[in-house]
Amino acid sequence: MNLNSTKRPPSLFTQLAKGTARMTGRPLTFAIVVLLVALWAVSGPFFNYSDSWQLTINTFTTIVTFLMVFLIQATQNRDAEAIQIKLDEIIRALDSAHNELMDLEELEEDDLARMHGIYLKLAERARKHQAVRRAATGPGPADS
Repeated sequence: MNLNSTKRPPSLFTQLAKGTARMTGRPLTFAIVVLLVALWAVSGPFFNYSDSWQLTINTFTTIVTFLMVFLIQATQNRDAEAIQIKLDEIIRALDSAHNELMDLEELEEDDLARMHGIYLKLAERARKHQAVRRAATGPGPADS
């Protein structure tokens, strides 16, 4: 299967969302924002702590927060989908894997909880089996 034929250049929104997420996650960006807030706070006496002075920071932070929520959510959605596709490919490629697990994210919460319970029981069974093996054969290389 040739997957490269479906690759298109990223949309303007995708480029904006990824670039903004990268830029806002840097220490320099944080330092700049802290500096802006400090400058705003220091300027308070010059503006007599007026309503306009307070409204400036309130409006700025509200707008930035509102826009960032959508940009960050878009980036997280894209990343989560890419990870899901990669996991699906791993499941598909392994002969012993259960292919019906490839769309678990589409299940309802109670179905996910039921599936989680099944895997918790499998993990507990594997731990018990390993404990029995260790008791019979002694510690292995990973236990040293």
